[in-house]
Amino acid sequence: MDPDLTQKTISFNSARFLISASRLDECPPDFGAEVAFAGRSNAGKSSAMNAITANGKLARTSKTPGRTRLINFFSLNREGCRLVDLPGYGYAKVSRDMKDDWQRHLGHYLNDRRCLRGLVLVMDIRHPLTEFDQMMVEWCEHNNLPLMILATKADKLKFGQAKTAMLGIAKNLKSFSCVEHLIMFSATSKQGVEDCRAALTDWLEAEDTEETP
Repeated sequence: MDPDLTQKTISFNSARFLISASRLDECPPDFGAEVAFAGRSNAGKSSAMNAITANGKLARTSKTPGRTRLINFFSLNREGCRLVDLPGYGYAKVSRDMKDDWQRHLGHYLNDRRCLRGLVLVMDIRHPLTEFDQMMVEWCEHNNLPLMILATKADKLKFGQAKTAMLGIAKNLKSFSCVEHLIMFSATSKQGVEDCRAALTDWLEAEDTEETP
């Protein structure tokens, strides 16, 4: 592998679609470093990814919640580094069997993907810590996976309301050691984008300390 490629400073503007997968065995080879984005449908996950990568068309956005039904991988300019868009969870108009199928394969990815360095949980600052959000926080805590929370759509609230909401989220998550970053975020105003990029870079560029068998 070209050492110049592996040592490149990560540019999130370089993100490009790589592949979609419906099952773990369809994912790219399990090496390098990935950070996955998760969120309840309509929490603003696609808009957040588009803002972070400065690419308005990177992740599909839709007024119909639950459009993302596959695990979508995006490559970055540093060899082996990827961003991952996980299926939205919520009120998608699909059959119960199909919804159960997504969640099963999503569980396989989260449990078995060794190159996963952290999870970004996107939640609407106006409706934080839904049942799905709580489940993901508890999963990260149980599995010792670093967690970043983006409280999106902050531009929809007045500054004082947004600060109060952030304090409430922080208080509720005080006992969870997995939460490394809590960022007030707006894809519209770009608030929190640079903080998020800095945290993602730390995760993606960190040395893999896992022992090789």
